[in-house]
Amino acid sequence: MRQIDLTPFRRSTIGFDRLFDMLEATARQSGSENYPPFNLERISDDRYRITIAVAGFKPDEIEITAQQNLLLVSGKKGESQDNSAAQMLHLGIANRGFERRFELADFVRVERADLTDGLLVIELVREVPEAMKPKKIAIGAGSETTAIDHRSVA
Repeated sequence: MRQIDLTPFRRSTIGFDRLFDMLEATARQSGSENYPPFNLERISDDRYRITIAVAGFKPDEIEITAQQNLLLVSGKKGESQDNSAAQMLHLGIANRGFERRFELADFVRVERADLTDGLLVIELVREVPEAMKPKKIAIGAGSETTAIDHRSVA
């Protein structure tokens, strides 16, 4: 695992602590977290899709929690109801629980989630409030500018 030193960036930036903490945490976890597999897609400028392969999980065995800037998807298999006398010769289908965390940007929210054919599809949308969107400023024709008087006022 390659260790990244972000100290030079931390010294010269203000307000990016959360970003650096997230990068360091991701670097620490990247080698051990590979189940279940997933895809991340950008559908348009403000729409995203996460597709997670959750074969064998039922909708009531999966929990999706959206918090501020964090999406947590976890799965916990229920007790096996198959008490037959069959002996398992090979267990190739993963039957373990999982937890996936996705850091979300500001104003990104979960629009919906569907489970079809063993794929959990989570649709995300970024909705920037009107007050935060760029505004065009009209330029007036202008009037005669007046000089500012710098005399002290007592």
